[in-house]
Amino acid sequence: MADASAYAENIKKYAKNYNKAAAEKIVGHLGIALRNKDSSIVACSDDGELDRIREKWCRTKLGLAHNQKELDAGIQAICEVMKAEGGQKSRVTFYYLLAEHFGKLEALAG
Repeated sequence: MADASAYAENIKKYAKNYNKAAAEKIVGHLGIALRNKDSSIVACSDDGELDRIREKWCRTKLGLAHNQKELDAGIQAICEVMKAEGGQKSRVTFYYLLAEHFGKLEALAG
């Protein structure tokens, strides 16, 4: 299992309940991307990045069949929740909150 301990406190600031197994799956999924500072954060002002999050994370990894408008609304909701982080939104936390938002944490952890 991937070590999610470095991200636990940040996730706990926003999540209703912390699911360590789900966080570890996300860290494992992101893998090498977390080694690079630029790819380890989410830029909510970058439409291309948000499109990739919708298609690669929400549709592919989480298996969401929601329409684009619903997925984009979920992504924007997480951008708003994490607004206080400024330009330093942890990708692990962001993906975790998206999974939580769409009710996929348990499936992700399982």
